[in-house]
Amino acid sequence: MARWRDVDVVVDMHARLGEGPVWDHRKSVVAWVDILAGLVHLTDPATGVTTTIPVGTEVGALALNGDEDYLLAVRTGFAALEGARVTPLNEVLTAEGERLNDGALDPGGRFVAGSITNDRSPTGALYVRHTDGVVRTLFGGVTVSNGLAWSSNGNRLYYVDSARQAIDVMDYDLEAAEVSNRRELVSIEEPDGTPDGMTIDSEGCLWLALWGGAAVRRYAPTGDLIGEVELPASRITSCAFGGPNLDRLFITSAAVGATPDDPPGPLDGALFVVEPGIRGVRSPVAAVSP
Repeated sequence: MARWRDVDVVVDMHARLGEGPVWDHRKSVVAWVDILAGLVHLTDPATGVTTTIPVGTEVGALALNGDEDYLLAVRTGFAALEGARVTPLNEVLTAEGERLNDGALDPGGRFVAGSITNDRSPTGALYVRHTDGVVRTLFGGVTVSNGLAWSSNGNRLYYVDSARQAIDVMDYDLEAAEVSNRRELVSIEEPDGTPDGMTIDSEGCLWLALWGGAAVRRYAPTGDLIGEVELPASRITSCAFGGPNLDRLFITSAAVGATPDDPPGPLDGALFVVEPGIRGVRSPVAAVSP
């Protein structure tokens, strides 16, 4: 199994809950969020210079939109970010104690994002926002919605509900944005950490962040563990390939969540990078006009 230990710090923002990195090829920056602080960070990896945009509420994920803007999964639904202006698009959640969490564009440019509840009850759902603005529920029974990735042809969706300690895979109808035949692909032992955010590389392998595991793991499409990045922080949240050649893996982490068994560390909340010698795939771009 391949192991990568030569990890660098891009910038140490001490993010409370750093998440959702996306390589923005339009601006040559890593776009990522601090969920609990309600911030969008745009980091130039060449210099570490970061532009920070306050959103005004929790922001679980972002996606590229148009020539320079972003779509957001915020606490109660979907929004657009133009410059520093946030425009609500759809309200999805109305109950107290729930919010949207991780999300990503599917290969058709639809924004898919899931919810979590404060009490971690299995009452959340995975939602899809179609390109015409209609929001629909893909499925319910979700506890802690997290990582999303699609196969290169778009006919498989890989999905993490962290409470299940697993990566699931399901058939995905790209034309209709419908799912079927959900099954477990990878099971994660609890001592190894909790599965969190995820990305896919050009070889169809999955890279999974492990909260409490100080690692990102690489899994083959068969579910076999074939690689691991070791990190100098415990609570690793997500990852994404970026750089001009999509050959650098950017990794987010969190400062919150420390326990006596998982104590705080000096690099909690930093944005890391490693060069694994493998390329990712370019993030889709939506075309949404608020």
